[in-house]
Amino acid sequence: MEKIMLASDYQEGAHPQIMQRLMATNLLATPGYGTDQFCAEARDKIRAACACPQAAVHFLLGGTQTNATVIDALLRSYEGVIAADSGHISVHEAGAIEFGGHKVLTLPHHLGKISADAIAAYCENNLHDGNREHMVMPGMVYISQPTEYGTLYSLAELTAISEVCHRYHLPLYVDGARLAYALACPANDVTLPDLARLTAAFYIGGTKCGALCGEAVVIPEPTLIPHFFTIIKQHGALLAKCRLLGIQFAALFTDDLYLHIGENAITAADQLRAAFAAHGCQFAFNSPTNQIFLTLTNEEKAHLDKYVESSFWEAPDANHTIVRLATSWATPRDKIAELVQNL
Repeated sequence: MEKIMLASDYQEGAHPQIMQRLMATNLLATPGYGTDQFCAEARDKIRAACACPQAAVHFLLGGTQTNATVIDALLRSYEGVIAADSGHISVHEAGAIEFGGHKVLTLPHHLGKISADAIAAYCENNLHDGNREHMVMPGMVYISQPTEYGTLYSLAELTAISEVCHRYHLPLYVDGARLAYALACPANDVTLPDLARLTAAFYIGGTKCGALCGEAVVIPEPTLIPHFFTIIKQHGALLAKCRLLGIQFAALFTDDLYLHIGENAITAADQLRAAFAAHGCQFAFNSPTNQIFLTLTNEEKAHLDKYVESSFWEAPDANHTIVRLATSWATPRDKIAELVQNL
């Protein structure tokens, strides 16, 4: 069989409805920098989906760019961002946050998540440290939904974290690079209106969730970051042809497409999890969303490599490798069925 590509969830192009709309509007002349009618349409649809009519919505190209821009905008020069030690900004963004002048203040994670109690304890320790004026101070909290381990924050967990953030005057920011896969997962109980209600800012991922590229930053209280448009420009993140992003997000938020686009990925991942479990494969940790983490012997990995393009996660010892498989909105179900047979 031809190898099935499961190394990441952004290997395909874009959902057909996006491509159709891009083609249909290709020759229209529009103003630049997000002032066009397509960006306005997308903003209105996102505000409606989030039940947050006053929210500011901005479009940026990619996740690392978005994280670096939002975090820099929210922090003072002497502040850092609290995150899980497994968090994307801590591990897989090449020091982008530190490059921008802010330290990532890491907390131990449990299956990719940090707790409200751990955040509160960190803040208390900082407040009562006699040397705090000589130290980087916590200025905000970063989490991702789903996490880098494919796990989910429950509504109760998110609410508790939000309450702690309010208590210590820390903006809560949620990285939603794979948010569509959270929203499509039966185990999830956090909605877009919940995110708008409980966070200071979050972004709705497009790149990994059916768009060619692009992320939509939602700031429920727009006065939180004055002149965010200008800050985006400072970071080299302001796209002149921002219509390309507005058109895509307008399509994603037509007829609830974004709420359902991840369902194929969840179904495909569940089928694979069941097949791997039936064959006695060891899961590094359990995830209910579109990412699967397997601990394989070198022999098992060599066999799987014949059928699947996976991504390296880590090597716990000389004889084992943890690999990640990531299904997507476009993963072919017939290929999944063929892979299950070949296992």
